[in-house]
This record gives sequence, structure tokens and C-alpha cells, in this order.
Amino acid sequence: VAKLCTCDLLVAQCDVNCCCDPDCSAADFSLFTTCSVPIVTGDSRLCSQKAAIYSLDVEANPPERVFKLIDQVNPSVFCIHATNYKQALSFSSPEMPTSENFDQLLKQFGSAAFSAEPDSWNIDSDTPNSSDANETYRYEYGVPIQTMDGFLRLPSPVVSSWCSDANPAGFLVNQATKCIRSVSTEKCGNIQAVSMLFYISSSILAVPKSSQMVNITVQSIVLQSLNGMRTLLNSNDVLRHPMILDELCINIVLGVSYHITYTDAGQIIEAAASFVLGAINKEALSVQQSFEISFTQVNTKPVPLSGNPGYVVGLPVRAGFKPQGYPFPIAVLLSALNTNKYGQLTILQSTSNQDCLEAQGGRTPVLFGYNMISGCKLRITAAMKCQPLTQALLDLLKGQSFPEYVASFGNSQAQDVLDWVPITHLHTSEQTMRIYNTFQSSCQIPVSLEIEVKWTKYGSLVNPQARIVNVTATTTTTTLKQLASGRERTIPITSSVVFTDISSPAEPGYKAWPTINAKLPFDFFFPFV
Repeated sequence: VAKLCTCDLLVAQCDVNCCCDPDCSAADFSLFTTCSVPIVTGDSRLCSQKAAIYSLDVEANPPERVFKLIDQVNPSVFCIHATNYKQALSFSSPEMPTSENFDQLLKQFGSAAFSAEPDSWNIDSDTPNSSDANETYRYEYGVPIQTMDGFLRLPSPVVSSWCSDANPAGFLVNQATKCIRSVSTEKCGNIQAVSMLFYISSSILAVPKSSQMVNITVQSIVLQSLNGMRTLLNSNDVLRHPMILDELCINIVLGVSYHITYTDAGQIIEAAASFVLGAINKEALSVQQSFEISFTQVNTKPVPLSGNPGYVVGLPVRAGFKPQGYPFPIAVLLSALNTNKYGQLTILQSTSNQDCLEAQGGRTPVLFGYNMISGCKLRITAAMKCQPLTQALLDLLKGQSFPEYVASFGNSQAQDVLDWVPITHLHTSEQTMRIYNTFQSSCQIPVSLEIEVKWTKYGSLVNPQARIVNVTATTTTTTLKQLASGRERTIPITSSVVFTDISSPAEPGYKAWPTINAKLPFDFFFPFV
């Protein structure tokens, strides 16, 4: 059990608050706040077994991880006393048929029944597994992207804000970092980390441990002046090396953005880098650099996300609708709205003069976690017709194509039907307003749209993710009745969004007394005696 670790999820990286992660060092443990898995045991059906206990000594300076190995007793009446059939604890590698052993294997296993006694199994651990020879390598999530001389660097701050080049870029892990680099104008031409060549000189391995290389091409170069003005260069073929010009160090790297294209088989086929180059004067002792990396699968269009997985406060709420004519109503396909190419939930956008007739078509995205209100004023005269006015106000409040579904997570994919929440529509009425009458009956017109988004904290208490669980759109209408001819009136039209956190507080755990149930499954003790 000392080697088991259920919270060790990242490859060759330390998982936060995972006290049993072998990749974590003493320095990492000193930054932990708690142990996410405080106890690790084996089979819970055993009467007695070893248990690994993990905790943090917060009184130590710096805090230390405490590890203990104890004997744990199972209080249940029915338990397994001893695992005396060792071969049942693992699967042994079967003997692969060859021209030399085929007759022997046919004799042993070719009949309708054959012996499965322990001594009949080949448990020679030294026998090479032929599948290893044909093993194909591919990149998996989080695995460092390999290059000819190590791995693709994505500099980031470690303890302080200073840049460290020891941070590898993980496959499919979108990252954005900022850090400070120490520079000197006199030596700027000799500092590798501010040169373009430092970030594109080493080719990327298409798959791990392969000889196939993918060169990093320069996608764009932007020059930034001392006052912050940026200019896009027309040519990307020429590398610009740092150099001193009029007491300025020019062409130093201020930002690098990598874009990796990969296949569904985990193979990298393209790599591009976009640079922001700038200048510093002789008084500058340091410069801030920014780094990004993003991934796109080949033959797919990148979709802007609002979190991974949970929503990030301030990013748009993603939405969509079911295309008409789709043969399977349960298999909802989400596509971008006609008036909103990014598929976002939007509301009416206010204008400076608050005129509803001028505000038609103007929409603003709903940002997660931000309560918003917008509106305009509508001047109604007796000459207006009911039906066109009602439709115009609905288009004003909801837009041309109001979405039917909202993504529950910031990274929900269209094909994951259960990750989309349907929007519930409600209707309410206000008191009667005496406005006008060009028709004999009264007219119901919409005057407000209120959207309530209910969300909850999902997942680990250490790093909860924001998840949308319910969306309600309430349209409020009012009744217009007769008004004297020639009269007019101005009424307000409003649209609002409210976010409500419905997360339940974590309940303290409890442990019930063990109960006795004499009726056990027929194979409860199999394969033990």
C-alpha cells in the first residue's frame, strides 16, 4: 500500500495536495494545505491489512509530510483471513504460440476441458512480452512534448516572478504564463532567452521516442515600440536577432505563442510560433515576457472555451440550439447562432440615447458570474399596430435566434448531449397600461426578459469547478388598452441576467456501525479459500 496512490493523476508531475505522489519533493510538500487522500488501503474485504496514513505537520518550519504504516482491522464478521492463492491476484502473461510450441499448446488447451492447476501456468517473469516489440508510441494528455534536446520549454514563474525555463509544455494542456527576465542592454545579444532562435531552434518529436521531427515555423512577428504601439511585419522568413541600436536593445522577445496541430492518434504534425518583439533602453534591468500554447486537432475548427472544465468568471456563457430536421430529438446537436458565430448567450445591448428602435440588432454576451442589466425606451403612438410591435419587441429582447440550450461546463462539446442544459421559458403579466387603441381588443406586448442562471461548485473541495445546472428565461408582458387619438407614451424595455450559487455546504462525514448480513454472494470468497 505504500506504493499505491489514487490521486497521482499527472505524468512525471507533482499533483497538488497529493501526499502519496512519488513525483512530489519535500519542497512541494511544504506548499500543501492538506492531504487529499489521507489513507490508502488495499482490498477492504481482508480481515487485517496494512494501511498507509498521510498527514501534514503544519507546525514544522517548513511544513512536512508525515507518513505512517499501520495495521488496520476489519470490524466486519465476514472477511477474508488470508490471500493464499497468489496467482489469482494478477493476470499472468499467456504463452504466445510459435512454430516451436504450437503442438504443445494444442495438446494442453485444444480439448473441450483443460487443467488450470497452478503448476500448469507459465509464470516466468523473465519471458519477454512480444507485444512490447510492436508497441506504438503516441502523446497522451499531460505528457511533456519532447524535442531533440529535451522538451518544449514554456517559461513560467516558480517561487518568485522570475522566469524558469524548466517548465515543460504538456500535450493538450493549454497554458498562459507571465514572468520577469533579467536583462542587460550591453549583453542583450548574448542572452539566449530573449532571442527568437531560443524558442524555435529545436525540432519537436512527432510522437515520443521517435525519429520523425516537426520543425517549429514562425507564423507571425509583431514589433512593439517603447510606448506600446504594435506593428505586424509582412515577412516572417527572416529571424530578427537582438542587437544594440542607439542605446536601445531591439528585437528582444516579449511574448511567444505556440500553436500545435495534432491528429486523433496523438501525433503532432505541425508546430507554429508567433512572436512579439520589443525594445528596452539602457536603464531597464528586467523585462516581462508572456508565453502561451494552444492545441487544435487536424481537420477541426477551434472553438473558444469559457473554462476547462468549469466556467471562469468573466468569460461568456456558451449556448446553442437544436438544428431543425434532425432525425433524433434526443441527440441534440449544438451549433453557433446565426447572429453569434461563437455560440454565446446574449442580451440586449444598451445604447447611449436609450432608443429601442436604434438598439435593434445590438447584442452583448452574458459573462459568467456577472449580474447584468440593460434596456432602452420605446415611444408608442396610437398609429402603431399590435402584432408588428409585439414581434419587434421579442426580437429586441431575445435576438433573431434565442438559444435553446446552455453548456453546463466551460469546455462542453456539442456531441456530449448530457453536458447541455435546456433553457426553461416562463411568462408573467404586469398590470394594465392605458396606452392606445387602433384595434378593438387589448394587446399584450413583452416589456422585459429576465434570465436566471443557477450554478453550483462541482468536483473536489480543493479545486471546485463552476457548473451551470439550470437556466430560466422569464418574459414579462403588459396589456395595452385604449388611449386617446394623438397621444403617445414612453415605456421602458429591460433585459437582465442574475447568477445564483446553489451549492450546498459540505456535510461532515460519518461512519455507520457495521451491520451483519448473513446472505452473501455465491462468489464472495472466490478465488480465496
